[in-house]
This record gives sequence, structure tokens and C-alpha cells, in this order.
Amino acid sequence: MPQAGTPPGSRGTALLALSLLLAGSLGGGQHYDYYGWQPESLPHGRFYGREPQCLDIPADMQLCRDVGYKRMRLPNLLEHDTMAEAKQQAGSWVPLLAKQCHTDTQLFLCSLFAPVCLDRPVYPCRSLCEVVRDSCAPVMESYGFPWPEMLHCGKFPSDHELCIAVQFGNSKATPPPVSKICTQCEMEHKADGMMEQMCSSDFVVKMRIKEVTEENGERRLVAAQKKKVLKLGPLKRKDTKKMVLHMRNAGACPCPQLDSLSGSFLVMGRKVGGRLLLLAIYPWQKHNKEMKFAVKFMFSYPCPLYHPLLYGAGQH
Repeated sequence: MPQAGTPPGSRGTALLALSLLLAGSLGGGQHYDYYGWQPESLPHGRFYGREPQCLDIPADMQLCRDVGYKRMRLPNLLEHDTMAEAKQQAGSWVPLLAKQCHTDTQLFLCSLFAPVCLDRPVYPCRSLCEVVRDSCAPVMESYGFPWPEMLHCGKFPSDHELCIAVQFGNSKATPPPVSKICTQCEMEHKADGMMEQMCSSDFVVKMRIKEVTEENGERRLVAAQKKKVLKLGPLKRKDTKKMVLHMRNAGACPCPQLDSLSGSFLVMGRKVGGRLLLLAIYPWQKHNKEMKFAVKFMFSYPCPLYHPLLYGAGQH
């Protein structure tokens, strides 16, 4: 491994040594490329205040299942000191992974939540962060979540330093195809999935839709007068009296549920900055056993302690 002050000529030897280390630590998954990086570029913080451990990636750490290596470094690169904390925080990103917004999303996130176990930490390259951010941030924004400060791409090393590079995807953001269904219109088919969506929603309402309009790349769903609030959350009387739901980044994508506005709908959403954002929409089906079960038992469902980022049907 290169040390501070290592002459440029020894970089190839250092990379070979790193490759051999990786070959020994990787399982049957993909082998990743790493580029040269000087140790003085590492930020100093709590991570370096305690001796790191090499631990097996837990089978129930779903975010990093089959990531391509078997052992991780703890504390991780997000300063999670315990495996319980790392698993809990990583779990909130699983729904984004299911959205398949970029092919390197898992690689990027796991390089931070479950970094490969080497003799020094290896961060994701800034370009890897940027391409994942540019592809996935619009999906997060459609649910009212900004790209978090802890993943600010300026914090990560440039490509000429030792870091994890873009692997399986393009080096540019991958825009979703126009034919891809709106994220808000992807439906769960099991009660558990619906109740997980309810957990991450501020409110749940059964209602009819009066009209749908499009403006500035988003749809606006205007609710009819008659509605039944199943989960009130932060909604005020004025929110329910004249309810308008906004579908971010949904101006061009198809939403089969809205092809016909006849009948009632089960909608879930969040209140962000005074606006009501739609997270999920289902045609109301009174004979659907999964839907009936989800509505009946949504308040007894064991919602996770952390606040999930997204829940969608990307797995189906």
C-alpha cells in the first residue's frame, strides 16, 4: 500500500498489492476496480479514533446482500460504531435500491455502509457519487426527500486518487425511459408491502378524484368532496377539506391507475413544505383481501424505528 510521500513510480506496485488484497477478500461476486489514492486525503474524525474490526456482512443486511465481498470494516465510513446501527441505517436505503435508478447504487451505498475490509478505508470516487446522485436524486425528490448532506459528493476523493470507481453503469446519469411507470404508481401486491408504505406515509386517505392536471413536470390530483381519512398524521382541516395531491417528476410517465377516475382510490402521502406529496395510489378494491388486511391492521403493524426513505414495488 502506498505511504505518504510514496513516489509516483511505485503506484503500479501499490495497486497490484491492493488488487491482491481485494482478490482475497471478495467472494463469488463482482471484482471492483480501485484507483490510486494518498492517505493524507483521508478526513480525520471519530472513525479513526478507535481500532476498526473486520466482520462478516450480516445475512440480514439486505442493502449489501450479494454485493461482491463478504467482510466489512466497522466502524463504517458513515461513523456507525455498531453493527446494529449500521444495519438499521442501511435498511432505510433498501427501497431506493429496489427502484433501480442506477446500476451502481448498491456499490456506492455499500462502500459507505459496509466498506470492504482492507488495511485502510477506501472511499467511493466523487464521480461514482455524482452519477448515482444524478440518477437517483430525482426519484428521492418525487417522494419529498432531498439528497442527504452525508452523501455530499464533494466529500469524496477525485478519480486520480485511490477510490471506488464507476463499475457497471454508464459514467453519466441514466434517465428513466419515458415508458417507465411513475414511481408513485408502482403497486405492492401483498399486505405487508402496503403496510410498509403506510409506515413511511404521513397520511392515508380513501377518496375519489375530481380531476388530474399537469403542470411543470408534475401531476396534480384534486380530490372530490367526499373522502375518508384513515390516517390523519399532520393534516389540518384545510388540508382535508380541499385536498390537492402533487406527483413530483410524473408529468411524462404513465400511471395506469389514473387512466380512469371512476371509483375510489386509496392514497398515501407526505406533507412537505405545506404541500401534500403523493407516495402511492391504489384503485380501491373492497374484495381485495390483501388491501382489506392492510387497512384493518395498519396501526398494529410493526413499523421500523427509522424513517424509511421509500417503499415501492421495484422488487416485483
